[in-house]
Amino acid sequence: MASLLTRILGAIPQSGPKTVENHLLSVPIFSRSEWRCSEVSLDIDPRPKLKLHRINTRMASMFELAQLRCFVEVARELHFGRAAQRLNMTQPPLSRQIQMLERELKASLFERTSRSVVLTPAGRVFLVEAKAILERSEEAAKIVRDAAETARGQLKIGIVAATTYSLLPGIVVRAREVLPHVDLAFEELTSIEQPEALSFSRIDVGIARPITCPDGVNSRCIMRGGFSLALPLDHPLARRRRPTMEQLHGERFIMYSEGGRYMRDLLLAAFKMSSVRPLYVQHMAQAQAILSLVSTGLGIGVVPEETRNACFDNVVFRPIKLGPSIAAEFHALWRPANRNPVLSPFLELIEPQ
Repeated sequence: MASLLTRILGAIPQSGPKTVENHLLSVPIFSRSEWRCSEVSLDIDPRPKLKLHRINTRMASMFELAQLRCFVEVARELHFGRAAQRLNMTQPPLSRQIQMLERELKASLFERTSRSVVLTPAGRVFLVEAKAILERSEEAAKIVRDAAETARGQLKIGIVAATTYSLLPGIVVRAREVLPHVDLAFEELTSIEQPEALSFSRIDVGIARPITCPDGVNSRCIMRGGFSLALPLDHPLARRRRPTMEQLHGERFIMYSEGGRYMRDLLLAAFKMSSVRPLYVQHMAQAQAILSLVSTGLGIGVVPEETRNACFDNVVFRPIKLGPSIAAEFHALWRPANRNPVLSPFLELIEPQ
């Protein structure tokens, strides 16, 4: 760089309105590592034009953006009074901002006379730099605002099959409205499988039945629901609007198996509390399978109330209360250490309404 400048200086005559050295001394010189590519025109002599492809990326640390805006406005208007009006300020503070900027740069940016204001060669170079810095700062501010206002990215969600009746469709509809730029990727996992999937970052959040979570995994209830008694159409209890637990005593009953432990444990506790002993004829893991067997007339069953959205011929649903504090819950599971930026907005989205 030094040898190149030496050859350029040696090739330009020393005569003219101003010497090359004077022009160069008015422009700050930085090392190669401090510049990035851009095209800037610098008038070294009225005849030839020298193209410099540099923009200083560290200038912004030398002054305030407000000073840059003042400078750009004066350079646009070439009149301090009009520039002050456009900036909604008086002329003396504007003049002080320009003077402070010139002192910081150790260069004169304007040539002022009683009749005109013109940019110096250093001012023309700096105008390109100032506009670039202001544009970049505006872009950065927009990026931050967009990130704050609109979450973007992908969220991997583990779900149990029971969410598909009502909870999951509602979440998807709300997410499309509130988080339109978030891609939701679902994976069906049992409640037991989800904590491990969270630990290995296979999923970002899980929606499961209540379970005991390991360290590093948080759990929060996002839905509490009631229960429905599923009956064949011709069953005597189908004629009752609200059957009671006591009326299930001795009935042929399709119970949850070990695979549906959460519902099985709730029903066992409810039967014990009510001193009810149904006649278990089948054990199935999923409500879908229980409803399928109910439709054949094999027996009756108790399922979460949201499964009423399932369509089965020969099945009727009646509300039933298992006990004063017994409800079917869904919990959200997640790791607080997860840094996915869309996790927090999603957790807010699925909070109980």
